[in-house]
Formats: sequence, C-alpha cells, structure tokens
Amino acid sequence: MHISSQHAALDPATIVADPSREWWRGDASLSKPDGLGCEPKHVPGREERVASSDASTLARTISVQRIRDTPAWLISLIIHLVLLLSLALITTSSGTLGRMLLTTRQGKDERANELVEFSITPVALDDSPFGDTPMNDTRINGDAEMAVDWSAEFEIQPVDLHAPRQVVSFAGLRNSFDQTELQLLTELPAATSRMFAGRTGAMKKRLLRESGGTDATEDAVKLGLRWLQQNQLKDGSWSLRGPYNAGARSENQLAATAMAMLAFMGAGSTHRGGEYKKELFKAVRWLVKQQDGQGFLAARCSGHEKMYAQAQGMIALCELYAMTGDSWIRPYAQRACDFACRAQSPQGGWRYQPRLDSDTSVTGWFVVGLKSGEAAGLEVVPYVFQRVVGYLDSVSTSRDHYDDPVGYSYAIGHPVTPAMTAEGLLCRQYTGWHRNMPEMRIGLEAIGQNHPIRMRERDVYYWYYATQALHHFGGPMWTRWNDRMKVALPASQEKRGKEKGSWSPEGDAWGRHAGRLYTTCLSLYCLEVYYRHMPIYSPTDMDDA
Repeated sequence: MHISSQHAALDPATIVADPSREWWRGDASLSKPDGLGCEPKHVPGREERVASSDASTLARTISVQRIRDTPAWLISLIIHLVLLLSLALITTSSGTLGRMLLTTRQGKDERANELVEFSITPVALDDSPFGDTPMNDTRINGDAEMAVDWSAEFEIQPVDLHAPRQVVSFAGLRNSFDQTELQLLTELPAATSRMFAGRTGAMKKRLLRESGGTDATEDAVKLGLRWLQQNQLKDGSWSLRGPYNAGARSENQLAATAMAMLAFMGAGSTHRGGEYKKELFKAVRWLVKQQDGQGFLAARCSGHEKMYAQAQGMIALCELYAMTGDSWIRPYAQRACDFACRAQSPQGGWRYQPRLDSDTSVTGWFVVGLKSGEAAGLEVVPYVFQRVVGYLDSVSTSRDHYDDPVGYSYAIGHPVTPAMTAEGLLCRQYTGWHRNMPEMRIGLEAIGQNHPIRMRERDVYYWYYATQALHHFGGPMWTRWNDRMKVALPASQEKRGKEKGSWSPEGDAWGRHAGRLYTTCLSLYCLEVYYRHMPIYSPTDMDDA
C-alpha cells in the first residue's frame, strides 16, 4: 500500500550550516559580519522559535522516512484491523432488529404434472395428532375427540355381527373327488412382494382375461369409483353416513376412508399415479393424521367398530406403501403393523379390544393387513401367524378328520356360518395351507355349491371373502362362482340418478347397518378380484368334479 507525504523528505546527512546565518543561533562568540558597523543584538524569543522549528522539521523528516521504510503488508494489516473494529462497534439504537416484511407472488412457471415427493416428520411417540385436525365438512357430525389409554379397557358391549345361519353338512362331498385330485399341487413361491403386481399394465389385462373378467365388470368398476370420487369430503375423507342416501346408522370416517382408498388402489391408482391420484393424495394425508404414536388410528371410532376400522386403515397404508415405496408412508404403515402384533389376543386372533379375546370376523381383516405389510417389506414378527393358525384350529369343525363337516365359526362355541367359513379358509391360504389340503377343497366346494351368489339372499360380506378364496384356489369351482358373480353384481348396480355407480344396501345382510358406501366398496372388491391380488397358488390344469 503506497503512502504519500505533503512534506519534503530530507536526508540528515545533507544538512550543512550556512556561515552567513550562524549568528541567528544565538552564539555570543560570533562576531558581527563585516560591513554592519554595530554589535549584534540577542533576541531570545525568535531564536527559540527557530530552534524549535528546525527540531520539528527534523522529527517529521525522520517519521516520514520510517513510514516509507515500513513494509506495505503491515500498514495494510493495521488499516484493516481498524476498519473491522469500527464495524464491530456499529449497533442499532435499540439493540434489536426492526420488522422484516416477506412478500410472495404467484410464479409464472408452468405447473408440473407430477406430484413432488416430500417428507413428513413421523409423529412423536407421546404426541397425538388429533388436536389440530378439525373436521372440515359441515355435513357430517364428527365424533368427539378422545384420548386413547391402552392401560384401560374399552367399555364396549360386544356385538355379534354374524348371527348363526344353517349350513348344509359338508361330509358327503369327499366322495365326489377322485383320489388323483388329492396329489400335491405346485404352489407359487413365497414372493409376497408380487402381491399387488397385477393392478396395472399388461399384467392387469392378462389376469383379467385369464380369470374371467369382462368389459361389463370393468365398466361397473369405473362407475363405482366415479361415485366414490363424487362423495369424497373436503378434508380428503369419506363418511359412512352421507352425503349420499341410505347411509350407515353410525359414523366411522376411518373405515369409510380406508375402504374407499382400497377400491381405488385395487384398480391401480395411487397417490402418485393413476386416474384417482388426487383423491388418494388427499385421503392418505387425512389418514396419517389419525394415527397416534402407538400406531392406533381409530380413536375417533365408536364401540366395536374401532378394531375393524384399525385393520382396514392398516391395509390401506401397507398397500399404498407397497405400491409406491414412498419413504414417508413407511413409518405410519410400520406402526400400524406393530400395533396389530401387540394387540393380538392370547387366543391368537383379534376382536373389539386389544389383547382380550378373538373372533374370526375381525381376525380376517388383521391377517390380510399383516400379509400386506409383509408384501411391502415391513417388519412383522413371525410368531403372529403361528398364533393365528392356533386360533383358526380352535374355531374349525374339521381339526381331526376331513370326513367331518368343514367350516369355521364366528368364535369358539358358535355355530358354523358360510361367511366365517369363507373368511377362515382365506386366512388358511395366507398362513400356509397347500392347495391340495382336503379340508380346503371340501370347505370351498361346500360354500360354492350350497351358498352361491343369490340376489334374494344378499350378503356382500360373505361374497367378498368367498370370491377371494375361490379365486386363489382357481379351477372349475372358481369358474362356476364367477359365472354368477360377473353377471349379478353389474346388473344390480345403480344405473341412473344421484347414486349412479353405487350398490343399494337394501336387502343386504348387513347393508342397513353399514350403509351404501360399505356395500359399494365390497362389491367393487369382488369385481376387482381378477387382478387385485396376485394368485396365491400357481394355475394348474386339473379336472375338478
């Protein structure tokens, strides 16, 4: 850094006294200059000023020289230090920053066609998300919020949803089979990750064609999904009670939302793709807000409906994660599976209260949910399914000899019913029974022959489980069942008016209790069965009697 001076630099070595001016320094020994004709006079004040001026000039000269000899980097360092110290001492008068104004405006970029993946922080274990989740649709009277304390039991009066129904004896059916049909059949390997691989693309078309689906069944599915779309509430959920006609007697938004989501996903849509991705995106955002830190989703549900809704919510989360792999969904799905494992009763199943007792109806939903979790790659403790097998044994009528009537009851000590037999056999398929098990064959043949689809005896809950079990088993038994179903269900769908695309609950075994959305969703599951789940067993050409 270059520094300039206004004073001339003098070299002390060049300073020489002028003899003609030496007398001004006050030396008394000096004589006056020749020619003046008088003695020199002494003037002290003037002499002192001259001496001081010369000393000052000499000092300035030396200082300037020192500055010139100083390294440039040292001078730069000193100047910058002074500058930094000055800036550090600058403060506002109040010691605080003033108000800041943030402005935003609408961007001009073209909107993207795809949803951007985002991250949601998992709910803290001790926090409940219900405090800031109001019901936005005024058409529904939402249930009051309530805290969940699993150290106390629910005060619930058990309700038997499946009254005893007469079942024709199964014993004589064994003689209708040839012994060659009881040979070991080939099973699909345990590739559970493929459970939902048939819902889209070429695989969906192939399965639809090979399993007996038609244009009529697909048209009915499209109409039904459109009806569900029109009845979604503003907050992303659905209601069992309305705004449509013939709703349920009681509200259960969790069950309604989960069932609607499963219908959309069964046809191939997710929150990331498909015709109904917007509806599913809103729905899953609503669904995850219902979950607490223990994985429990159904705090707002009432009575015995809590555990039904819990299992259905678990299935929806697990399927959506399995189909998309979205990492933000995983913790919610995993917590739901963890809750299910902890809630299993000592008997091996599930019912209205965690860890208390079991019934086949609630157990079936939890088995499907945990198998969906396995298919999604979630952690499910293996002993859970071993205990389910023990429970199924306890409600089966064919534990020792397959000549006995083959069926399953609602609970220990209850009579066998077609719905519980179909649900029990589906659980057997998911928990490892081979396709050639005599009890499976006899049980499926019995419900197919003795309790086929009859519109005058509507029971869509029974049809839902029988359709799945028979479809997985395949062969002529499935063909006979499907030949009726693929005609009867599309024909009974509403074709005009406000409820076009839905199925009326009138005349259904549980329709008056559960309402229109319930009968519509379970009917859609039946019509999506061709591709909704990949077959558990491999196709085998064989002649069934």
